[in-house]
Amino acid sequence: MKKIISLMTIIAMPFMVSAQDNSLQNSEAFRIFATILVIILVMAFILLTLKRIFDFRLKNKIVDNGIPENIIASILQTTPKEDGNVNIKWFAILAGLGIALIIIYYTQPLGIHSLAIMSLCLSLSFLGYYFFNKHTEK
Repeated sequence: MKKIISLMTIIAMPFMVSAQDNSLQNSEAFRIFATILVIILVMAFILLTLKRIFDFRLKNKIVDNGIPENIIASILQTTPKEDGNVNIKWFAILAGLGIALIIIYYTQPLGIHSLAIMSLCLSLSFLGYYFFNKHTEK
């Protein structure tokens, strides 16, 4: 619940600042929002990378100790297909973010349309990931 409230507050910050009629504050709010978004994405990437490293170490220790396979299967219930799909999902997210930033760069000045471009590109990248999953399940 706290994460949802924090996320909604971060998303609403640029709109609250834009209530004032000062374009300098508008661009500064957008920079702050973009910085926070990039930091969140980098931290999530680092956390997922560390999780994968520690899962790999755990699997190696379990195999070295000679624990029976049925116990190993119940503890570690991931499949290589899911791991590959997670990598494709991150590729889609980061590619959509990169495309959005390129489009925003060429459509200066920064404004509310920049947020619309970013959300559109990210949603299209998630849509592409959905179609990729649907295609690979067949």
